[in-house]
Amino acid sequence: MSDPQHNSCAVAIVGRPNVGKSSIFNRLAGRRVAIVHAERGVTRDRLMREVLWGDRRFELIDTGGLGQLEAPADPARLPGERLEDLVRRQVEIAVQDARAIIFVTDVETGVLPQDAEVAAFLRKSGKSVFVAANKADHAGRDAQAAEFEAFGFAVFPVSAAHNRGFKALMAAILPTLPEMENFPHQAPLRVAIVGRPNVGKSAFINRLLQSDRVIVSAMPGTTRDSVEIPFVVGRDSQARHYVLTDTAGIRRTGKIRQAAELFSLDRSTRSIAGADVVALVLDATQGPTAQDKTIASLIQNHRKGCLLLITKWDLMTKWSEREYRKALGKAVPFLSSAPAVFVSSKTGFNIRRSIETMDGVAAQISTQLPTGVLNRILIQAYERVAPPYVKGKRLKIFYATQVGIKPITILLFVNDSTKLIPAYKAYLVNTLRKTFGLEGAPVIFQLKPRHTMARVTA
Repeated sequence: MSDPQHNSCAVAIVGRPNVGKSSIFNRLAGRRVAIVHAERGVTRDRLMREVLWGDRRFELIDTGGLGQLEAPADPARLPGERLEDLVRRQVEIAVQDARAIIFVTDVETGVLPQDAEVAAFLRKSGKSVFVAANKADHAGRDAQAAEFEAFGFAVFPVSAAHNRGFKALMAAILPTLPEMENFPHQAPLRVAIVGRPNVGKSAFINRLLQSDRVIVSAMPGTTRDSVEIPFVVGRDSQARHYVLTDTAGIRRTGKIRQAAELFSLDRSTRSIAGADVVALVLDATQGPTAQDKTIASLIQNHRKGCLLLITKWDLMTKWSEREYRKALGKAVPFLSSAPAVFVSSKTGFNIRRSIETMDGVAAQISTQLPTGVLNRILIQAYERVAPPYVKGKRLKIFYATQVGIKPITILLFVNDSTKLIPAYKAYLVNTLRKTFGLEGAPVIFQLKPRHTMARVTA
C-alpha cells in the first residue's frame, strides 16, 4: 500500500502561524477546504488537494504554522514529543516531498524573527521558494512586500481575502514543476474515519499507510481538520484507489469550547456526508460510550455504509473477539449489522483485514437485488410473521423493486403506508440481510400506497 507518487509535482505552503496559509490554500484550491480561523495553530496536519491552474495540474499541500503553539495545560499528558514538534515534523515532510514552496508572510506585521527562522529553514531545503506576502489587500500595500526580499527569495504581494496577485505568483511557480502524469481516472472509494477524540483514528491511518502521515498525540483534539489522504493498493489494472479522511474527534456538543472545534465538528459531519463508507473507531479498553452511540446515529442518519474498527486490541487479554462482539451487540443493538474488525495500530494486527472489510462494505452498498428473488423473500417473510394490526387494519405488501443504491433503496407498493411500524420494518430489513448479506449497508424502504393492486403471491 502506498500513496500516489505525485510528490515531485507538489507545492507546499509554509510559514509561521496565522499569516493566512490556509486562506491561500483555499484560494488556490478553488473552494473552502482548510479551516480558516484567527486562533493560532488551527492547521496541524498536512492537507493535500489536487489543483488545476489553467491547464496545469499539481498537488497543493497546506501545513501547520512553524513556531510556538499554545502549550498544553498539563505537559505530563504529552509523553515524548511536544505538539509543536509533531507539527514541525509534518512541515518537514511536506517540504521534503514538494518541488516548490510558497513561503507565506504578512505585510501588515512586516518581518518578524519567526519569519527569519522559517526562511533559514527553507533555504537549507534547497527547494525553489517563492514568498507570498499576504494581506496586500490593495496596491498601496504592495511596496511593503519589498522588505521580505532580504530573505533572498522572489517576493509576490498577494491578498487571499481579495484574490490579488496569484496570477503572477503561479506564473513564477509553474515553470519549476514537471508535468503531472495523467493517471487513468478511477473514482476512489471514499472512507471517513470517525470517532471520539483519542480513540486511535490517526494512529490507525499511520499504521495503514506505514508512515507518520497524520499527527498522533495523547492530547485529545490534536486533529482539528478533516485530512484527506489518497492511497492505492496494488498496481496497474489491479490497483484499488482510496481516499481516507482522518476527521477531528467528535465531542459532545456541550464540551465544545472553541470556535475552531465547532468548525471541526462541521467538517467531520460533512466528511461523513461525502463518504461512501464510514469507519467508526471504538476504543476496545473503554467499550461503547454514549458519545459513540451518538456518532453511530449520525452515520445512520446520513445513510452510509458502516464498519466498526475496534482499536487497541493488543491491550485486551481477557476477551475473545466473539465475546466482545456479542457484548457490543447487546450494548448497541443498532450496530449489530456493521462488520467489526479488531485492530492494533501498535502491532499491525488486522490492519490489512480492515481494508478488505472496507471493500466488502463498499460492495454491499452497491448490491443490486434481483426483483423476483426480492419479492419472494419478502412474501415468505410476510407469511412467516404477519404484520400487526394498526387501527384495525394490517399492512399489505403488493410488490417490491429496488430503485437505488448507496443506500440500497427499495420501493414497496402497499395498501397503506401508515401501517408499517418500525419494529416490522426492522424485521423485513433483517430478513433481507440474512438472505443477501448486506453487512454494513443501510436499507431504505420507500412506500407507495396502491389500493387497486392485488398482493403478489409466491
